[in-house]
Amino acid sequence: MKCIVGLGNIGRKFEHTRHNIGFMVIDELCQKHGLELDKQKFNGLYTIATIKGEKVLLIEPMTYMNLSGEAVRPLIDYYKVTTEDILVLYDDLDMPPGRLRLRPKGSAGGHNGMRSLIQHFGTDEFKRVRIGIGRPPGRMKVPDFVLQRFSDDEMITMNRVIDRTIEACETFLTGERFENVMNQYNGDVN
Repeated sequence: MKCIVGLGNIGRKFEHTRHNIGFMVIDELCQKHGLELDKQKFNGLYTIATIKGEKVLLIEPMTYMNLSGEAVRPLIDYYKVTTEDILVLYDDLDMPPGRLRLRPKGSAGGHNGMRSLIQHFGTDEFKRVRIGIGRPPGRMKVPDFVLQRFSDDEMITMNRVIDRTIEACETFLTGERFENVMNQYNGDVN
């Protein structure tokens, strides 16, 4: 079984904010495949489904971003998913909107949700898709920026990014070597 985790913050006030792009991808992936996150355990909202012939655990942590590992680790332990079979989707300030970067491992890079996962997994060796959201304009503080909703114009680009990220997730689920998935999906979404 593989696992795809979308990172975000719970609650209506955080819906469609930059920090919730991971949730947005999971929600659209579920909609595309007629699925619903209909189970809840260990502070995680999840479902188990078969996509592209692969059984997959789809998770949205119901903790806040900074505590993501507290929800994800017990779920992957319960369903006996190894870290090699996990793909995490999250926002990245250091890339412009419209850019994806897939990596097989790496540091948290200042992202508190990833820091929590690394701490709870005890390793940074798990696959991830970093989704560019850009930097705050002017003197806007980072927390204010990441917790702001995308503008209508930004959503045009982000909808293409979400679709492209879903394609990358589906390719990951086919069993394609991750190096090939990275080569296919890294870069700007046109």
